Amino acid sequence: MDDSTLQFTSSLDVDSRLAFYDVMGSLAHVKMLKACGILPAEDVDKIVEGLKVILAEVKEGRFDLDYALEDIHTNVEFTLTSRIGPAGGKLHTGRSRNDQVAVDFRMYMRDAALEAAEAVDSLMMSLVKVAEENGDAVMPGFTHMQHAQPVSLAQHMLAHAFRFSRDADRFLDAFRRMDKCPLGAAALAGTTYPIDRRMTSEALGFKEPTENSMDTVSDRDFVTELAYCAAQTAIHLSSLCEELVLWSSQEFGFVEMDDRYTTGSSIMPQKKNPDIAELVRGKTGSVIGSLVTMMVMTKGLPLTYNRDLQEDKAPVMDSMATVISSAKMMSKVVATSKFNTERMMEVTSRGQINATDLADYLVTKGVPFREAHGIVGAAVRHSIDSGRNLEDMSLDELKGFCDRIGEDVFQILPVRRCMERRDSYGGTSPGSTDVQISQAVEQIMSRDEIIRQEKQLIDGCWKALTE
Repeated sequence: MDDSTLQFTSSLDVDSRLAFYDVMGSLAHVKMLKACGILPAEDVDKIVEGLKVILAEVKEGRFDLDYALEDIHTNVEFTLTSRIGPAGGKLHTGRSRNDQVAVDFRMYMRDAALEAAEAVDSLMMSLVKVAEENGDAVMPGFTHMQHAQPVSLAQHMLAHAFRFSRDADRFLDAFRRMDKCPLGAAALAGTTYPIDRRMTSEALGFKEPTENSMDTVSDRDFVTELAYCAAQTAIHLSSLCEELVLWSSQEFGFVEMDDRYTTGSSIMPQKKNPDIAELVRGKTGSVIGSLVTMMVMTKGLPLTYNRDLQEDKAPVMDSMATVISSAKMMSKVVATSKFNTERMMEVTSRGQINATDLADYLVTKGVPFREAHGIVGAAVRHSIDSGRNLEDMSLDELKGFCDRIGEDVFQILPVRRCMERRDSYGGTSPGSTDVQISQAVEQIMSRDEIIRQEKQLIDGCWKALTE
């Protein structure tokens, strides 16, 4: 190749991140070739020992890359052959670069999916702890960024928590779908060698081999799916960050972030900038861009392998790394923030936020809801004109809007009572949020056990391959 061609087609800067997985895949492959009698035992033993030396160098960051070779797979194979001689050239027996790349990338993304689920669960637990510590704190609930109804801070934090719970579930769902081993698919049609695909699949910790060799080397839906999981998580992170940025302003005054996760101004000493939250919000664009890149790249590809697929790694590797680091940082931000519940209560007590409760009260007195809505609307206009809240009006004033209003109305108008009375399943009352907290913790623990088991299985495979 011309030097310019080599430079243009080289993927080494990106796929060098797959070095560990490439060696592991090669170890599983060559041990299978020995077990199936395809390669002589003495050649396999040389290959295995040579690969173990390369693996140690990779782990210690000492493996030298030759940029005259186009990718990490060629670097590993050429280094091996230069060290152990002609036996190294037998490593590629019964496989192709196509299935080799696919298995390396699946193993990399499999680990990334588990790490992402773990990081998201850490953030979810930080939100749950805030909910546990603020079960009776009242704040305004918003629709259209306008005060709507009184809610608890616990309910608001749990709303974010359950979003992230679904995100973590999506990463594990994607993990399950990608948990099939591509090795043995070869270039596209399988191989004539009597290989044992189930042996290599088990050795690498996969559930089973992929079903169709053409599909195996050509499709990257497992990459696109993870890109979507990352994008959706980033969107939820951005939503949380947007609220924390607003809440930390003097206009809201709901939260103060810890000094360790904020910055000061270069010229204004009084400022405390929510930079972590802003950066996470800003990084969402690139994560969404990675999803778009994958969808556009693969939308018109014919079967089977096309060189376009070389471009699948960098965007998704970066987006997964971004989401993992963002979730870890936001877990720290949330866990160390101080929530000003007195300020929240003060703000909630303004603006007739209990109007819906007055309308519901009238319904219990036999007034049709639409009629009650109009009655309360008139009462709200009067309270605004007089500069008072609904609960500050006298019984006679309230009766002037509807004679069915009685003394018991003052039992339902205080904003704390409005929050406490919403005790339906999934509602905002302390009793309801206690149930939600238990559900959230149970979901986290269930996923933690799945992650622990999968990591233990994979680590056990790595240990067995290097013994």
